[in-house]
Amino acid sequence: MAQYGTVAIVGVGLIGGSIGQAIRARGLATRVVGIGRNETRLAEAIRYGAVDSTTTDLAQGAAEADVAVVCTPVTGIAETVRQLARAGRTSLLITDAGSTKRAIVDVVERDNLARAVFVGGHPIAGSERQGVEFADAALFEGRVCAITPTTRTPTDRKERARVFWEALGCAVLEIDPIAHDAILALTSHLPHAVAAALAATVPADDLLLAAGAYRDGTRVAGADGSLWAEIFLENRGPLLEALNQFERQVQAFRQHLESGDRDAIVTWWSRARSQRLQFEQGRKPAVKD
Repeated sequence: MAQYGTVAIVGVGLIGGSIGQAIRARGLATRVVGIGRNETRLAEAIRYGAVDSTTTDLAQGAAEADVAVVCTPVTGIAETVRQLARAGRTSLLITDAGSTKRAIVDVVERDNLARAVFVGGHPIAGSERQGVEFADAALFEGRVCAITPTTRTPTDRKERARVFWEALGCAVLEIDPIAHDAILALTSHLPHAVAAALAATVPADDLLLAAGAYRDGTRVAGADGSLWAEIFLENRGPLLEALNQFERQVQAFRQHLESGDRDAIVTWWSRARSQRLQFEQGRKPAVKD
């Protein structure tokens, strides 16, 4: 039996589309409604099996929803949550999939209606690809989803958000919004910036001799630059600190290289290798997935 009557998804791209496909594949709702501004893209969401119906009218899409998930770029999430809270029923649960949390939660918590129905969420899953055509119903299976309630979040909404993300296959981790952003700056936002820097460093004429190291190290540089510019700026403070930490590592390597200290280079590399193996073997703390 379906857990939900209607789930509304605002922004049916890769993440929103994967949420819709997962809900439909698992029979979690009787209806999935896709909400967006572009009718052509919404038609694609139906074609790829992400939603049952679509609308460009946010209020109409939210009117009968039990759950609404906001999967828009981060700078628009808080205002969308506020609009949904006014359009939906008082029993509505709103969550989101944004890669930053502090600024979103700060804005939402200044709005009494929105605060009463919202629980920040961030499934740690995705791809450098964009669009519902790349959606995957299994995207969230075994992946961590961070939820970021505060002391002002109603307990019932927090538990409903946990149940919702678990139903999609996620392992749910509760974390403070500020701590979330500090960690994601290191584990996601910094790697994206470094990938872009590495990709831009190699001249196009030299790519003939590029292979696996360049491919793997620059994969996420294939993502949408406008999307990532918003994330970088939204999380500017923690990302600047992450860059400081990264620069200290690069500077240490430079010093070892300049001095010709082989043992120091091996030690520097070994620490990094150990961290990488910990990630591969799944012994890392779940939040750092």
